[in-house]
Amino acid sequence: MRILLVEDDPLIGQAIEQALQDAALTVDWVQDGETALSAINTEEYALLLLDLGLPEKDGFEVLRLLRHNKNSVPVIIITARDAVEDRIKGLDYGADDYLVKPFSIDELQARIRAVIRRNHGNATPLLGNDILTLDPASREVSRDSTVYTLSSREYALLHALMLRPGSILSRAELEERIYGWNEEVASNAIEFIIHGLRKKLGKDAIKNVRGLGWMVSK
Repeated sequence: MRILLVEDDPLIGQAIEQALQDAALTVDWVQDGETALSAINTEEYALLLLDLGLPEKDGFEVLRLLRHNKNSVPVIIITARDAVEDRIKGLDYGADDYLVKPFSIDELQARIRAVIRRNHGNATPLLGNDILTLDPASREVSRDSTVYTLSSREYALLHALMLRPGSILSRAELEERIYGWNEEVASNAIEFIIHGLRKKLGKDAIKNVRGLGWMVSK
C-alpha cells in the first residue's frame, strides 16, 4: 500500500516515514503543498497523510484543490492544530480523519487501516477470500487454520491483491504499490516475492494471468 506523506518538519517526517516503512507500507515523503499536488497528479496513492502548516500551499488549500478536482484519495490530516474550528474545517473540506500531534504511531497505523477499510467498503478488519485470510493489524495470513508470518514485501504484495480479489494487477501496478520513489526494483522482483508467497501458502494462492499480471480469487 503506497502512502503520500506531506510533512515539512524533517524530524517528524523521518520518524513517520521509518515507522510506516517498518510496518510494510510504501511511503513517498514531500515537504510542501505544491510538490504534494504534483505527486498526486503523477502517482496513485492509497492514502494521503497531510500536515496543515506547509510552505507553498497549506494543507487546507491542498485538500480543497483535491476535492474540487474530484480526487477522492483518502486523507488523514496530521497537525498540531487542535482547535475545534480547524477540525471542523478539515472534515468539511473532505478529510477522512483528523489526528492531532503528538500522536502514537500505533494509533496512526490503526487509523490508516480504518480509513482504508471504509474506502473499500469493508467493515471487518480482516481481508479474505475462499483460500486465505489476511490480518492487516498483525500482518499474518492464515490458510486452513495455519498462520503464516510474512516479510514486509510479501505482506505488501498480498495486501494489494487482497484489497481487490478477482482483479488482475499488472507488474507495474504491483511495483507502484510496494516500492517507493528511491528504491531500485530488480526486473524479476515481483516474481521472486510471489514465488516466496506460493511456497508458504500454496501455488493456488496467487494466480498468474499470462501476459496481464496476477490475482487472488474472490
